[in-house]
Amino acid sequence: MTLPIIDIGVNLMNSSFDRDREEVLARAAEAGVEQLIITGTSVESSEEAAHYAKSYPGRMFSTAGVHPHDAKDCGPDTAERLRRLAGLPEVVAIGECGLDYNRDFSPRDVQRRWFEEQLRLAEELDMPLFLHERDANADFAAMLKDHPALIRRAVVHCFTGSAEELYTYLEMGLHIGITGWICDERRGGHLRELVRDIPLDRLMIETDAPYLTPRDLRPKPKGGRNEPAFLAHILGVIADCRGEEPAALAAATVRTTRRFFGI
Repeated sequence: MTLPIIDIGVNLMNSSFDRDREEVLARAAEAGVEQLIITGTSVESSEEAAHYAKSYPGRMFSTAGVHPHDAKDCGPDTAERLRRLAGLPEVVAIGECGLDYNRDFSPRDVQRRWFEEQLRLAEELDMPLFLHERDANADFAAMLKDHPALIRRAVVHCFTGSAEELYTYLEMGLHIGITGWICDERRGGHLRELVRDIPLDRLMIETDAPYLTPRDLRPKPKGGRNEPAFLAHILGVIADCRGEEPAALAAATVRTTRRFFGI
């Protein structure tokens, strides 16, 4: 029996899906993934995501934002282009935005500048936030605290951090997105304990496909690519870690997701 679920973060416009995007969506539907939110990581990818989502009204949505890796490419028209995108009915959040001090693909001061620009945009437009943070907890939390009205309408996408970071975010009032990272016993073992402490009304699930393929998936997907259909497997692992029935967890994450994004 398939359980209705929602993937809050899928990079569906990634080139790895160019050859079979429609088949990927068909497999997702068969696996119970009723709705998907396509992640925008730059102005250009956000435009592509919104255009594609428009073809699937009610089933597919998108975000509009600039990932910290791409902050270095922002220009004078970036904020206005994001503002126009945010006005489209299929666009349900500002992001993916935040800070990433792990790779520093953009200078840190540039990351902070464009994170702040997107925080202000979300505040102006009264929209949810789809957030990214890696090795930047202190600055990330401090910047969010300057925008208290946004915090309960923000989700930390693909959380992989420490217990201290999780409890900081939960105390602040943030929502948490969990991916197939939890299925990797080498890197995600700590999440199996931590996921129990995330309140049901602030827990959402995602694949971050084509990245973060669940390591314990059997049979392993050809080419190693992740896809939305594998969200059902991730749900099962999270339910097992929390000691809950998958059906109950699925229903709770769907309620939380629809309320959060207004879909």
